[in-house]
Amino acid sequence: MIRIDGRLYDRTYFDDASNRIAEQIGLHENSTGRYAVCFGDTTGWLSFFFAIRKAGASVLPIHPGTPYAAARKLALTANCDRLFHNGMTAEVLDAREEPPSPGRLLHMSSGTTGAAKCIARSWEEIDREVESYVRTFREPEGMTPVIACPTTHSYGLICGILVALKRGQVPVIVETANPKYLLKVLRETDRPLLYSSPAILHTLSRLLPEGERLYAAMTSGTLLPDPWFTQIRAKSEHLFQQYGCSESGCIAINPDVRAAGDMGFVLPHLTAATGTGAEDAGEIVVQSEGGAPIHTRDLGYRREDGMLVFVSRMDDMINVSGLNVYPKDVEDAVMAMPAVTDAVAFRKSDRFAGERVALLYSASRPVPPQDIREWCSRHLASHQLPMEMIQVAEIPRQANGKISRREVAARHAAGEFNTTAAGVAS
Repeated sequence: MIRIDGRLYDRTYFDDASNRIAEQIGLHENSTGRYAVCFGDTTGWLSFFFAIRKAGASVLPIHPGTPYAAARKLALTANCDRLFHNGMTAEVLDAREEPPSPGRLLHMSSGTTGAAKCIARSWEEIDREVESYVRTFREPEGMTPVIACPTTHSYGLICGILVALKRGQVPVIVETANPKYLLKVLRETDRPLLYSSPAILHTLSRLLPEGERLYAAMTSGTLLPDPWFTQIRAKSEHLFQQYGCSESGCIAINPDVRAAGDMGFVLPHLTAATGTGAEDAGEIVVQSEGGAPIHTRDLGYRREDGMLVFVSRMDDMINVSGLNVYPKDVEDAVMAMPAVTDAVAFRKSDRFAGERVALLYSASRPVPPQDIREWCSRHLASHQLPMEMIQVAEIPRQANGKISRREVAARHAAGEFNTTAAGVAS
């Protein structure tokens, strides 16, 4: 059973809906088609998903807010042969011929460090991830998963819905992004475990009245800035964190987060090789039994207790005259400043140093760059200091809450973040 915005849908409902869809679009056992599905209606999307999964075919979930032209481009990139965009009539696409293969869950990588690419994971891989997740992560067994993130993303679909169904739980799906409505749902739910983005968790932690706390929350997708982490941790009875990548799914889970960089313990169906300490960080390389190594392009290390610690994206690191600058160090320092609400540090070319740090920041009031500069000079080394600082109304984030520093740098180079007379970028 699944509850979607207050309405309960039992297994019979989804079985009947899936059977109707299979009959209407010609799905049969051992189908080999690749179907791209973009539905604004979560119930319709999940009915499609269960139908395609049952037939053993492949599906590309597309975020419900994606316009037709963009959805079609994604479907073509993933070499899908049919696109269903908010309707049962498929557009037949000119897909490249490929040898028949087992059905797969298709996802586009986030594109935070380059062009998005299609990731194809077999249903066997997905089942193995779910089994490992459930067997290892036991703390939520008595909790009710509340999924306030896209169910077209593996975080909401696999770790939220499929894990809950494997446990015999009834997942609660909240489609609206309204934080006040989400708080209402959490208050009405028995021991809720919230699956959502760091940005939503931060908003909720600020909305909660004095004395009230979130029962349990899971964070994933991007590292929490230290000021956000401190606030969310203080407002949560239980705080969990998971770490993963598009190619492998969930890699590690932390059942009791005490530091933002502590990603968790590696799930037993995977192995992870990385650095041995904070001074010896190395790329996190993941491998499943019999599978090829997956290079995450993340820097990290393993503590003696087995905890996987994240340091930085390798592609985000800024080399200033041969000295490494990790953007999170700069962002944490800036966000500790009163009035600053969010920040992103990124790379900017410099003819003397090769690269320097540039910064976008948002604040509850106008904060002159000179004030940021003086604050940073007291908390950062000289090579870490931003050379350019621009206040914006809101830090640009992707639909999943992540920040693409590559995209921010490109938009900055194109002159998009122009300051107004008030000193805030338009």
